[in-house]
Amino acid sequence: QVQLVESGGGLVQAGGSLRLSCAASGSIDVINAMGWYRQVSGNQRELVALIRSGGSANYGDSVKGRFTISSDNAKNTVLLQMNSLKPEDTAVYYCSANIGRRGYNFQYWGEGTQVTVSS
Repeated sequence: QVQLVESGGGLVQAGGSLRLSCAASGSIDVINAMGWYRQVSGNQRELVALIRSGGSANYGDSVKGRFTISSDNAKNTVLLQMNSLKPEDTAVYYCSANIGRRGYNFQYWGEGTQVTVSS
């Protein structure tokens, strides 16, 4: 089993910053990628940022230039630094990890953490 534990959500004013953290633990052979997705009730879950084991990253168009994803491979942790937050960034943010176990790759999800940006 693999667990993803998220932390760092909360309430912030527009223009402020938050940092999200996600730690993976359990039966892990290799982490291929970790990232963050977000979802507003009634909408589809969308990519926020993703970082691969080699260090390359992708960002959703709406967060480019404002959010930065980084990873600590030794701690199986991914961080999302969110700056210049806007009310439209309000959503539940989910950590996701693509993990290799026993020769297969599996996708895991955290429980989600609420980010609310007030105007």
